[in-house]
Amino acid sequence: MDTLDSAPVAGVLTRLFDEAATADGALMAQIVDEWGDGDPVAEMLAREAADYRGLYHEFADNYLNVSAEFGQFLYICVRARQAKNVVEFGTSFGVSTIHLAAALRDNGGGHLVGTELESTKARRANENLAAAGLADIVDVRVGDALETLRGGVGDVDLVLLDGAFSLYLPVLQLLEPRLRPGALVLGENASGDYLSYVRDPANGYRSVPLPFEPGRGNELSVRTA
Repeated sequence: MDTLDSAPVAGVLTRLFDEAATADGALMAQIVDEWGDGDPVAEMLAREAADYRGLYHEFADNYLNVSAEFGQFLYICVRARQAKNVVEFGTSFGVSTIHLAAALRDNGGGHLVGTELESTKARRANENLAAAGLADIVDVRVGDALETLRGGVGDVDLVLLDGAFSLYLPVLQLLEPRLRPGALVLGENASGDYLSYVRDPANGYRSVPLPFEPGRGNELSVRTA
């Protein structure tokens, strides 16, 4: 049995998924009601363009977390890559972070740099990581990722992009000098210029949409340069 299915990690994840369903249920219903048949990612991009800091402050009590299926996929990617150094853009309450850190633990150890714009979320994420027994391998940096990721990340084996959609490409390009050949980049709800960039081999990536969770825009890319 691996760390992901063992105590205390398994129990913490079960609690967090239950809490997320309660915390985000009303928001998801509101999105469906207000946006109807529109494109939620396009709507979010438009709102981010006006004020992404203010927008995500409105969501300070929402988990906006990855699904259990995507979390399992994150774990698999870290294990398969034998990653030792991971960067996560958009930690929230730590659901994806726990999946990534559990895989690092099962790889024999490593380091994860997380980023979170909201200090209250970062504090809760650190509490959840401590409860899962994984806090010692995670550094959650509070603030704008375009500032907090400017240094001290080492050579990176895997990147998860799961924050403000409009920052996926700037964050990736900020990290590019630190990406090891063969590094994996996962974009959750990826779209627009980001997808155009990683799908162009001239930019040093090979990229494919993930077949599960259709409509979410989840993308897996590998650094080939």
